[in-house]
Parts: sequence; C-alpha cells; structure tokens
Amino acid sequence: MTNQDQGEHKGVHIPRIDILIPAWNEEQSLPLVIQNLPKNWTNRVIVCNNGSTDQTAQVAAQNGAIVITETQRGYGNACLAGISYLKSLPPSEQPEIVVFIDGDYSDFPEELPNVVAPILKDDKAMVIGSRMLGGMDPGAMTPPQRFGNWLAPFLIRLLYGYHFTDLGPFRAIRWQTLLDMDMQDKNYGWTVEMQVRAAKMKIPIAEVPVRYRKRAGGKSKVSGTIRGTVLAGWKIITTIFKLL
Repeated sequence: MTNQDQGEHKGVHIPRIDILIPAWNEEQSLPLVIQNLPKNWTNRVIVCNNGSTDQTAQVAAQNGAIVITETQRGYGNACLAGISYLKSLPPSEQPEIVVFIDGDYSDFPEELPNVVAPILKDDKAMVIGSRMLGGMDPGAMTPPQRFGNWLAPFLIRLLYGYHFTDLGPFRAIRWQTLLDMDMQDKNYGWTVEMQVRAAKMKIPIAEVPVRYRKRAGGKSKVSGTIRGTVLAGWKIITTIFKLL
C-alpha cells in the first residue's frame, strides 16, 4: 500500500506505517490482532515468528502478514529480526513510522490511530500506549506485573528525568529515531531499553491512554510462570542501571 492509497484522515496525512508483531505460539490470538488493525493506517504487517511450535507462522501468512523467522528465542531478538528486515529494504520502501504491538490480543489494535496521532499532529518522535492511563480489565495484569510497571517508570524518572506511567508494548516510533537508538536488548528488557534510550537522547515523547484486556489465548511467556516474572523484573531493573 502506498501513501496515496492510505489517504488522509481528518486532514492528517498518513505516512508509511509498518507494524512489527513479535510472536511466539500465538496461533489463537494473532489473527485477531492482524484483522483488527485499521487497514488504511497500515502499510505492512510483519510478524516476527520467534521459534513458534504451533501454527503461528501459517496463520500470520494466511492473514496477509509478512513472516520473519527468528529461531533464537527472546522478545528483543524477535523485534531486532523485524528491524533487520526493514533495514534490508530499499530506502524508498522503508517505513516512516514503526508500531510495535504484541500478538496476544491484549491490546486493542483498532486504537492504532490514537497511538500514532502525537507523531502526526504534535511532532513527537515516540509514543507509548499507556495501560495505566487507559482502561484495564480486571486480572489483565498480575500484582507483580503492576508493581514492576510502577517501579521501572519511577526509576527512569529518578535517574533520567523522564516521566512515564507504563512500559506498555503498544507503541509507535519514527523509523529514523528507532535506527538512531541502536537497540540491543535480546529479551525482556526491550521495552524499557527503548524508553531509557529515548530519555537519554532527550527525544520528544508522548503517552496516550490505551485499553488492555486478558490475552485471547495461549499462555503468557512472562507472567505465566514465576520464573518468567522474576527474570523479566530483574532484566528490566538491570537494564535501567546498565544504560546509565
């Protein structure tokens, strides 16, 4: 889809927006994510299949997504594979904005226009979809997740002077800004690394309210186990201090 095909929305020109979806064993929920993305706001949907053992890759392709395979497990590895794919495209085909969203259908893909709006209208470089500012279904986040989601933004504000309310995975960023960040984390620290790097670079950032619900199927790779919860929490905290 070209920029011209995407058209205009309430007087705002819609640039090339590519969607990156890291996914591991999300065959049940992934089709819902892809199908509910606003088509006139979406240039390409890239599913970064992170060594799934179910039909994740097949259902992604059946729903029109480009499937990139990264066998080395890790949330960051999947995202980095998607970025590598986009970098391999001719410059004229690379996106202007990249949107990250998880494949578990916990976020509301139809809220994409709200997430990218501050970039289009207010000249922001990155936007975080904040679940804390939006509505969250009961049980959508566990108590340890809620605590970690409070602690990490508190530490970022304390150490870097930037105010965030959430580490939400539903986020948008200008492509060139993402390249300038030179992201490195290969696992659970991906989202917080992006926010710390943004703070260090002093780029203009916004948060917008987004809704959040329980995943549509499958099992959480982080909150689904005690080990995953502990490892994710430790990685988030160490990433914040490592980038000082």
